[in-house]
Amino acid sequence: MARKHKKLVLAAAVLILAALGAALYLQWRAAPNASRLTLYGNVDIRELNAAFYDSGRISQMLVQEGDTLHKGELLATLNASRFADSLAAANAQAANQQQVLAALLAGSRPEQIAQAKAQMDALASVYRNNETNYRRYASLVPNGAATVQQRDDAKAASLNARQNYEAARQTYLLALKGPRAEDIAAAQAAYAAAKANAALAAQEYIDTKLYAPAAGIVEERVQEPGDMTSPQAPVYVIALTNPLWVRAYVPEDELGRIQLGMAANISTDSYPGKTYPGWVGYISPIAEFTPKTVETPDLRAQLVYQLRVYACDPQGQLRLGMPATVSIPLTQPQGQGAARGADVCTRQNAPAN
Repeated sequence: MARKHKKLVLAAAVLILAALGAALYLQWRAAPNASRLTLYGNVDIRELNAAFYDSGRISQMLVQEGDTLHKGELLATLNASRFADSLAAANAQAANQQQVLAALLAGSRPEQIAQAKAQMDALASVYRNNETNYRRYASLVPNGAATVQQRDDAKAASLNARQNYEAARQTYLLALKGPRAEDIAAAQAAYAAAKANAALAAQEYIDTKLYAPAAGIVEERVQEPGDMTSPQAPVYVIALTNPLWVRAYVPEDELGRIQLGMAANISTDSYPGKTYPGWVGYISPIAEFTPKTVETPDLRAQLVYQLRVYACDPQGQLRLGMPATVSIPLTQPQGQGAARGADVCTRQNAPAN
């Protein structure tokens, strides 16, 4: 009987200890870690579509899928023959308009002025001679020495000579003054338009070459040499690798424990035991429900805030879309902002003394 009583007491003690241990474990699981915050996310995928500015037939494709690109690197070219012809025609038109404007700005040639003056002087002599004849006939008619018909013919000749002289005089004055200001302004506008067309043709010729708009990795080679392309048709899809960050989500009740610039450590399953330094570079001002793509040990249905943790990866081991774990020490100095976090990579890559 005593032995049975001891067994019951021992069993009760074991149950009490188990219950106490379970309670302590659950309390430990429920209590937040005061020294470190662990988040889960993915290396963010950012892409751009590289396309030509103009339509045409692709003549060369110079990079392959998986190639690492530098900003400004030549990727592909179009057949440039018709763009070269358009450029030559535009340059010729601009040169023609330039000469037209130059001629107007130069004004009348000295030879033109001299010719106009000579013509005016010759017609002035004819006018004076015809005017003298008319007066002579006019004085002879009353005495019967000349007929009325002769006088009238002399008068008509004098009036005609006078009009010819006046026309030549106006021509001479115009030669002295040169082109009208309105004509010069019109020629200047025509020349400016021709230069603009030539500049556009030159840019279109330059745009027959497609350059990498940013550094990254060729994710997809969409077209091939011989394809007809257009500005709406991507030639390459480029994955951007700089800056590189992990997109994670922080629960609303943990938001007050982090701030911009805090240092962080990033790890992945691909390289066990290796961590990458980083820093908190962005905290979303807008709450959202936990995305289905976020995989955490405990499924939580609560509001979260998107977080970007920028990563230092000089060896290029982090791949876009790779699942990652972010660990943020909470005991680091506060209030120094993103500038402190950006120094993480500088310190990481600095040569040893």
